[in-house]
Amino acid sequence: MDEMNQFSNPSSPSAQQQQSLPNSTASLVLGIISIVSFCCCTVVGVVLGIIGLVLGIKAVELYKQSPGVYTESSFKNANAGKICSIIGLALCFLTVLLLIAFWKPYMDLITTIIEQYGM
Repeated sequence: MDEMNQFSNPSSPSAQQQQSLPNSTASLVLGIISIVSFCCCTVVGVVLGIIGLVLGIKAVELYKQSPGVYTESSFKNANAGKICSIIGLALCFLTVLLLIAFWKPYMDLITTIIEQYGM
């Protein structure tokens, strides 16, 4: 009977639930949006990637300080958010580099087409 009372009493230590890390889901969502937005809105992807990376790093550090307080799934979300943010940032920077590298040839092609067809 004592075991039953232990689980029904919300103030007992074994009945306390672990909480999720703050901003772990936000970090994951921002990282995913950063990956998705790299091709059309590079600036938005960079901003969201940086925010997601900062939130993910803070959440992982918080988990490492007291792992028993937070759920493992929220820790995994924070790690995945960090990884997605890093991938999103890398894709955004790669897009900017490719844009810079191919800007002159692209503009030369456009100029040639305009001169050739008299547009």
